[in-house]
Amino acid sequence: MTRIGVLLPSRETAMTGDHDAAGLVRFAQAAEDAGFDSVWIGDSPLARTRVDPLPLLAAVAATTSRVRLGTAALTATLRHPLLGAHTAATIDQISNGRLILGLGAGFPVPESQDEFDAVGVPFTTRVGRLDETVTIWRRSWSGATDFDGRYWQLDDLSRTLPAASPAGPPLWLAGSDTPRVLERVARHYDGWLPFLPDPDAYARAWTTIREKATRTITPGLYATINIDPDAAAARAELDGYVRQYYRRSLDEMSMIQAYFGGSAEECVQWLGRYLDAGASHLVLRIGSLDARRQLDLLADALFPAHQSA
Repeated sequence: MTRIGVLLPSRETAMTGDHDAAGLVRFAQAAEDAGFDSVWIGDSPLARTRVDPLPLLAAVAATTSRVRLGTAALTATLRHPLLGAHTAATIDQISNGRLILGLGAGFPVPESQDEFDAVGVPFTTRVGRLDETVTIWRRSWSGATDFDGRYWQLDDLSRTLPAASPAGPPLWLAGSDTPRVLERVARHYDGWLPFLPDPDAYARAWTTIREKATRTITPGLYATINIDPDAAAARAELDGYVRQYYRRSLDEMSMIQAYFGGSAEECVQWLGRYLDAGASHLVLRIGSLDARRQLDLLADALFPAHQSA
């Protein structure tokens, strides 16, 4: 079954300086009304400052009834694992089990390293700490008694807050298609959320994950979209968005991440290539500062019932 989600436009505050947490909650409500299956939000407390995704998703959980709630992606190791497990379990309870935690270790760029340094977490150990955090969270939600790892030694995990179910929220790894990432997804995670620009590369990577998997894994996709009947206008707006956020051109970033600018029909065809490659849960970031208009355009393109509403 294909599910389609949309990223809440929180990162745009790093571009405009206009922080509006309440507006993001309203955007999530509009996405649910439009027919989207999930809403997602990124994480960056200091590198590209935006609202904290966890309390924001708690507010969304209390004001929606159907959509899944996801992080794309949460830099989990910026928080102590017990505090992260506690907050996630709280949101999972409020939402009746609708939470999905997409997790990232942090990009190897100076801004991310500065963010880790500011909260006292060694940047060089971020990948190992993330995988260990995942183990701690699962053990805490299942009622385990203790944990003895490389980075943390914790006693009496049975005191921690339970999630909506003993399994806890699904934990996805946001990353690329390197052999190490694919191995980690297959062995430790419940989902994979890459941003691969090539559907054929996606298909090859997903085949590798399935061959190595030790659990059921959801194949996701993180892609940035701008829809306009005028394809040139769509790409121009998308290029401006990318340049403002990444300080790189769309052509440069398209070598690294999945981007599409063009008509609604072309967008559906482009996304279809990823679905054919195995993706089953699409997470769409809107590549425009006019996110509300693009939300309606996306809904019209992806959910025919929305056009007639």
